[in-house]
Amino acid sequence: MTTLTQKQWIYRRQPAGQITAEHYELVEQQLSTELGEGEVLIEARWFSVDPYMRIGQSSKPTYDTEPHPLDTVQQGGVVAQVLASNAPGFAAGDWVQSYTGWQTHARVHASGLKRIDPELAPVTTALGVLGMPGRTAWFGLTESGKPHAGEVVVVSGAAGAVGSLVVQFAKRHGARVLGIAGGQAKCDWLRNALGADWAIDYKAYPDADALGAEIKRLTGGVDVYFDNVGGMVTDAIIPLINRRARIVICGQISQYSGGLETPELGPRLLHHMLYQRATIQGMLARDYLHRMDEMTRIVAPWVKAGEIVFEETVIDGFEQLPAALNSLFTGEHRGKLLVKA
Repeated sequence: MTTLTQKQWIYRRQPAGQITAEHYELVEQQLSTELGEGEVLIEARWFSVDPYMRIGQSSKPTYDTEPHPLDTVQQGGVVAQVLASNAPGFAAGDWVQSYTGWQTHARVHASGLKRIDPELAPVTTALGVLGMPGRTAWFGLTESGKPHAGEVVVVSGAAGAVGSLVVQFAKRHGARVLGIAGGQAKCDWLRNALGADWAIDYKAYPDADALGAEIKRLTGGVDVYFDNVGGMVTDAIIPLINRRARIVICGQISQYSGGLETPELGPRLLHHMLYQRATIQGMLARDYLHRMDEMTRIVAPWVKAGEIVFEETVIDGFEQLPAALNSLFTGEHRGKLLVKA
């Protein structure tokens, strides 16, 4: 029986605030390469780093019944290559997507793999625009936001993996789009590369009132708010909603590093929902997993034609995964955050 050296990041301690390597342990062990019936041996090439990972580390109830279990491999999406196969339909060299988490190698049953066509688009798009973030952006906007031509769509976290796609999808629906991000460089990118009508650096405003006044000046009011951030940004926008506005709660990233355990008070602005007969709806990508083919049929041709910008921030090195996860909450990336093995 032959073996290979497998590295894993094991989740050991629940973080109260920021994530550090102390919350994980990097272990090495020998992995048998002997495959059972229907099994495939894969080597991870790209790791997806996503905000939901931090939600899973909360001790309070979330959309999962239990938090991410301690003393197990950190879960997450992976793009990998097949090293060996004992399953029909998979051969050495094939590109696949899996949910095998933070480990360099894995033996996986073929039912846990999805083949990736490298001719369709770069393989990393399976973790971005043609993967979970794309699904979140497309169905969150179209099913919950229901944008109409000429309406104003505001996107918080607009330079992130999901937000940057929402900006572009909303423009394709004929909406006028305001993107909110941290820093002038991101705002310039939103306007010049993604086609946003307006972009605002929220860090340039001392409080929700000042930020809200500028949003009001630019847009006149908000029809759809796609919220990835929560906190002060959301406090600024809710008083600006128009009649029958739709608010899509996709993320609350401002609350994830500590706020999940001791949340800020709020929301205190629900009277505006009453005045405008508006709706707030939460959305999760998992609710639309069965409709992935539908999204791919629409979005993949745009990607192949070069009509969608899908920027990637790549961090080199398996050892960098915990630091990469924490960097999601410090605003140090643009577009989709990936770690290259």
